[in-house]
Parts: sequence; C-alpha cells; structure tokens
Amino acid sequence: MAFNHLPAVMHDALGPLSVMPVTHSMPMARNHRPSGPPQTGGERPSPGTVLDRLAAGAGRAARITHTEHLPPREGRHAVWPDRIRAEVINAIQRAGVEHPWTHQAVAAEHALDGESVVIATGTASGKSLAYLAPVLTTLLDGSEAPNGRGTTALYLAPTKALAADQRRAVKALAAPLGNGVRPAVYDGDTPVEEREWIRQYANYVLTNPDMLHRGILPSHPRWASFLRALRYVVIDECHTYRGVFGSHVAQVLRRLRRVCARYGAHPVFLLASATAAEPAQAAGRLTGLPVHEVADDASPRGELVFALWEPPLTELHGERGAPVRRTATAETADLLTDLTVQGVRTVAFVRSRRGAELISVIAQERLAEVDRSLARRVAAYRGGYLPEERRALENALHSGELLGLAATTALELGIDVSGLDAVVISGYPGTRASLWQQAGRAGRSGQGALAVLVARDDPLDTFLVHHPEALFQQPVESTVLDPDNPYVLAPHLCAAAAELPLTEDDLTLFGPAAPALLPQLESAGLLRRRAAGWYWTRRERAADLADIRGEGGRPVQIVEASTGRLLGTVDEAASHTAVHDGAVHLHQGRTYLVKRLDLSDSVALVEEANPPYSTTARDTTAISVLETDTEIPWGTGRLCYGSVEVTNQVVSFLRRRLITGEVLGESKLDLPPRTLRTRAVWWTVTEDQLDAARVNPEQLGGALHAAEHASIGMLPLFATCDRRDIGGVSVPLHPDTLLPTVFVYDGHPGGAGFAERAFRTARAWLTATREAIASCECEAGCPSCIQSPKCGNGNDPLHKRGAVRLLTELLRAAPPDPEDSSEEAEAQSPARSPHPAHPAEEADRAEEADPAEEADPADTPIAADRPAP
Repeated sequence: MAFNHLPAVMHDALGPLSVMPVTHSMPMARNHRPSGPPQTGGERPSPGTVLDRLAAGAGRAARITHTEHLPPREGRHAVWPDRIRAEVINAIQRAGVEHPWTHQAVAAEHALDGESVVIATGTASGKSLAYLAPVLTTLLDGSEAPNGRGTTALYLAPTKALAADQRRAVKALAAPLGNGVRPAVYDGDTPVEEREWIRQYANYVLTNPDMLHRGILPSHPRWASFLRALRYVVIDECHTYRGVFGSHVAQVLRRLRRVCARYGAHPVFLLASATAAEPAQAAGRLTGLPVHEVADDASPRGELVFALWEPPLTELHGERGAPVRRTATAETADLLTDLTVQGVRTVAFVRSRRGAELISVIAQERLAEVDRSLARRVAAYRGGYLPEERRALENALHSGELLGLAATTALELGIDVSGLDAVVISGYPGTRASLWQQAGRAGRSGQGALAVLVARDDPLDTFLVHHPEALFQQPVESTVLDPDNPYVLAPHLCAAAAELPLTEDDLTLFGPAAPALLPQLESAGLLRRRAAGWYWTRRERAADLADIRGEGGRPVQIVEASTGRLLGTVDEAASHTAVHDGAVHLHQGRTYLVKRLDLSDSVALVEEANPPYSTTARDTTAISVLETDTEIPWGTGRLCYGSVEVTNQVVSFLRRRLITGEVLGESKLDLPPRTLRTRAVWWTVTEDQLDAARVNPEQLGGALHAAEHASIGMLPLFATCDRRDIGGVSVPLHPDTLLPTVFVYDGHPGGAGFAERAFRTARAWLTATREAIASCECEAGCPSCIQSPKCGNGNDPLHKRGAVRLLTELLRAAPPDPEDSSEEAEAQSPARSPHPAHPAEEADRAEEADPAEEADPADTPIAADRPAP
C-alpha cells in the first residue's frame, strides 16, 4: 500500500523468534550405549580443536563473537524401584545402563504409584528410559493376562520421525523380553493391512496427536480393547505443545481421558520435556490433571563448546541502501562443507525448507570439487518429502552413510543420532528449548561436542550474538497455551459429542468456557440437545472441524506438470506465499518454477528449471478493532489488549539474485484476501507525546513502522512465540482509535496467548525494543534493527531516530508490568549497554521468508510459517 494513501497501514508478518529459556547447563550425555555405529578412524578431535580449524580461514576468527565452554559434569546414580521387573532391569543393563540416574528412578517411582509425572531434564539425560522402565514392566505384567494384552500404553510424539525413532529404540531395548512387549507405529504412513493387527494385538502404540484426533478417538469402538487396558500415556517433547497447537492437543487429551473413562480406564500421564520454567504447571494445563515434577537433572554431561558466529559484511547494498551481510545460509553451507571434509559428523539445523535445500546443494557442489565421493555424503531433510524419502534419510544418518545433513526441526525432537560431533544452527531457532535440543543432538554418546549458532540478519539474532548472557544466563519462561480459546474449544466439543454424547458432567473436563459455547453450537446446527445430553447429528466427520496444526484447508499438492509426479505438499494457508504463480520451489536439490497455483483443486503445477534467483512474496494487511478487553494509560496514550480482525492479501513477489540478494524485479499477483479474527496488543500515542518526542507528521509513519518491526523482533524474549505466530501493523491514523497506533497480533484464529503476554510484559518488552534500535550502529536502519524481510511495504517508510524518540517518550510514563516484579523485568530485559551491531541486509531472504517452513506434521509441531488468516 502506498504511504501517501491515508490511512497508511504498515504491515509485517515478520513473526520473530521465540524463547523458551533453558538453563545453560544442559546435559550432553546419557548412560545409554550409542545406538549408531561406532566411530572409526581414530579418536575424535576435541570440540575446541574442531572450532579452531573452522576459525583458521581468512577472516573467520573475527566472526566468532563469543565462545561458551560448558565443562563436563559427573552423574549421580540411584537404584531402580523394586517394582521394576528383573527382566526389564536385565534388558536395560544389556543396553549398557548399569544403574539409573537419580531423576530416572524418581520418575519411575511416581509412575508406578499411579501419579502423572513430567520429567523436565536436559537433552540426552535419559528421559526415555525414565518412563520406559515402568511402562515395560506394566506391559509385561499385562502380557501374563489370559488374553495376552492385559495392559497397554500409548506414546504421543509431535512428529512422525520421532515416533518411528522411538519404536526402533523400544524394539531394541525390549528384544530380550520376547513377545511381551509389542510396539507398533500407527500414523498416516501405516499400511492399511497392518492397522487391524495394531488395534487388536499391539500393546505399545506410538502415534502423534493428529492420528489420535482424527483416527483413534473417532473410531474408539474399534480400539475398545486397547483403550480399556490403557495404563500409561507417554507425551514426549511436551514443551513443543504451545500456542494454538498446544491448545488443540490439550483438548485432544481431554477427549482421550473422557473416552478412556467410558471404558473404565484412567491412564497415568508420563511427560518428557526439555528444561523449562514451571514444567508441572505447563503439563497440568496440557493434560488437565495434577502432575508431579522431576527437574533435578542427575545425568553426566560431556564438554560442550558453544560458539556464536556472525557472518561478515559485504560490499553489496540491499533495500534502502543498507549494507548486505553474508547470508546465514551461505555461511552455514561453508561450515557444513568444512566439517564434512574434516570427517566431523554434523547436522546443520535450518529454519526453512528452502534453506535446508540450499545448504545441502551448496555443500554438495563444494564437496564435489574436493572429492566427488564426499558430495554423496551430504543431504537435506525437511517436511514435504514423501514418507519413503524421509525413512531412507533417517536410516542413512543412523548407519553413518551420511556425514552431513541440512535438516529442519524433524531431527531436533529427541531422535537419537548418536555419534554426531557437531551441530550448526542456522539462525536462532526461536526458543531456548529448541536451541538446546538442537545443540544436544551432538555428543550424545558422552563425547565432547561443538555447537555453532550462525546469526541471521535480524534484530533478535544480532542482539543475541552480541549479548551471550541473553542465551546462557537468562531465566526460563513458561509455555504459553490457551485451551479455552473458543476457536480451539468449539470444534473439540463437537468432536467429543460425535464420539460420545456430551453430558453436563463432561463440561468440567473441557474447562470453564464450555457451557457458554454449547448454545452457540446448537444455534449453528452443529449440536442438538436431547434429554441425555448434546449429540452430533451431521453426516460429516466432526473431527474434521478442528485443524489442530492450524494449517487451514486441505494441503496443496505440488505436482510436476510434465510427468504428473507428486513432489510433496504445502498447507493451504502457506500456499499463497510458497507456491504462487512464478515461485521458485526446491525439492531434494532440484529447482522448480511454479507454472500455476490452482486453489480450487489444491494443486500447484511446477516444472524443473534453473533460475538464477529466489522469490519472496509481498503482502498487504488491514486491521480493525472488534473489542477492547483491557486498556491502561501510558501517559496520555493507551496500551490495549483485545480482539481484532486482520485482512491479508499477497499482492506480488520479488525476484532476488542468488547469493547477492540483489532485487531483480517485482511481479504482481492476483490472489484472494484472507481474513483472521484474533487477539492483539496495541498502543497509541497522542499529539502531546509526539511533540515531546519531536516526531513531526513527515516522520510519524516511519517512526511507527520502525518501532513495529523492532517490537515484533524482540517479543520472543518475553513470550514463547515463534515468528510464524505473530504479525504487526502500524497506522499513522487508525479509524478505530483515531490516533497513531501500533498493533502486534497473534497469527491464529482466536489468539494463542502471545499478544496477552506482550500486554503483560509491555514495559520490559518495549524497553528492550528501544535499546535494540538505539544500540545498532547503522545510520538509518537495517535488518539488524528495524528492517524486515517480510515487510509488505518494502521497508518504506522507516525512521530509526524517530522510533527511538517515540519509544523513549512512551516509556517515560509506562506503569510497571502487571505480571513482573522489577527484578524479573530487569532479568528478562536484555542488557542496556550498546553493542557493535553492524548494519546489514540479509542477502538471501529465502532462509527467513520461506512460508513453507516445516509445514508437515511429519516435521514439526507448528505448521504455519507466517500469520495467515
């Protein structure tokens, strides 16, 4: 939208990085024997030696802004509870574990006592064994029943890959136990002919929330014998269940508890989580049950060397003349190449599908120049691949056939890739939990490990590599989820009624918002009330009303036009930005151009090509206030929280030259608008405040726009959001507030709790925002402070100094944050001292701006890449 058209709306779907802080003393070893092949070729070099080799190139040492050394730590042993069967203890010992760590024994004791428990310890601390010991014992007890299946257990993972990996681990561990333990994966890839056997005979079923929601619960009569015997429900990586996805999963678990109760079962919940704040409270919100907490990590840790790495500036210039910093994509590809040449087994974690493909392609090309055989030992792993492709890559990584892998978050979540020497993290992954999960993939056999965080060119990454205390010394935060969100709860009430008629007694289970929703569902013709309760009376499947990963619509199939071959899928919400007409699409190292996006048939037709550019979608947004729930005065201005309606439309795309990021041109698009009703925080400023800040009318739009960009970029330090979860709009004169206004909104229907967290930490949040802008050395604004690669207005206008003065004046009269004491606010607020953050423009925006990022339940717990109606 042109700025001279009032009211000028500045829109951003920047969706910045989020933080789920984790204590920095995360364990990097476990007392398991490595499941991967043993290392050959002599003793591994120390992580410090590997880092020295990486830094030996010209100008490389200057790119390391900080090195954190986490020393090794001794473990504390205990003994298994006497109720763990001797056969199970023997099997565990045969796997190389002589004695449990203290936290494993404590968690097992709670489980055997019938108490739900969350194990919140570090990566590779043996969380799996802590719940497997009591589960396997109980399954063996049940196998002695007359029907051979007197007890069952259900395992839930956020990704298909993790469930498959856990089945391999359980099968290997339980091999000495004979047929008493029968694990099986039940997901969308399970052949039809195997599903009946699983329902009738498997006693340890590994699945994901999607299959539980759409497959198991709606068909619960076919699962009656399994559910009747259900003793344990294991929820792995439970910290990933946050935001809207976590809220949906919370309601799915309540439906599970209700159906189980109908069959006379009341399963115990065993949850595993990365170290996080208040894990018992978070687990309680997720399950709806009281949960005991085991968070004292007693496992040993190998040495970890953690380097923060900032790519150098180049002589190129990007938007508005900002200097261009070398891309995190290119820098990560270099590091992966160098590590592979050294024989260092490495996973490079990348936030986007396209980034993973690019890194693998670049590394393969450079390795081929050194040794053609090495090129075959590097690959990409991402969502959207077909199931057989994912399995082949997982097996190659386990076998050691692959030396290097450029992966999205699929390999973050607990998958055992023992034998890795190093992890390269391309861009801050969004939460401290994810950062440590990814770093913990290396050194899992007790060896030392190297982790390198390569900063992208945005406000948060730039801040973090110059303020390591924000990563290594910050207190942890709580997981944010809201099961009472009506957009989440309503479809699950319908699904529950379809499973079993809803009664008055059931409403307590689903939370305080349920009674008020039922009349609305009756009026909409979704439920019908009879004497016994509420019934689902429609012919379609009620479970299809709830899209638990927030994708919206059926997936769009990506089809090669010349052959009809299915390459993969992308969710409907992301298709506007990922596979629009003319978009560049990467798949397993091959480049395709989208010839046509057919939204009516949910198909994107592509053809193989080799364009010298990448593409980035541009969009516009309008926002209206529906209801203001809370507002507090900030001087003469106001800080508000409430409901809004956001209308978004993708209008064009940019073509950027590969490597340099030079803009080659812009093409218009004709796509329909999308509408989203959600929750937002917004703040207004008055004419008196503008005068005090010396912001004149010509500077106003740029100052608001710059403050909006930076505030979105810094919010993840205060809320466990991800860049895909939030968006923003700034307006010099908004028709609903009649004042200059900045909005930051949740990118999910009904909200996800992030905007509310922003409202409750607004003083600390906006103080950090002001400092991030003021401390950047650039003259007029750059991607390190106020520019956004996803700005719908092409980062125009922006006024850096005006934003600093405006935020300074706004904060002058800011009241204390309602939820944070001054000590907590100071602890969570980033350091106040300026840092030498150089001006920069990320050259290759594909890494940050790829809307197809992790859009597959096989790959990630959250499927959208940007706020999308």
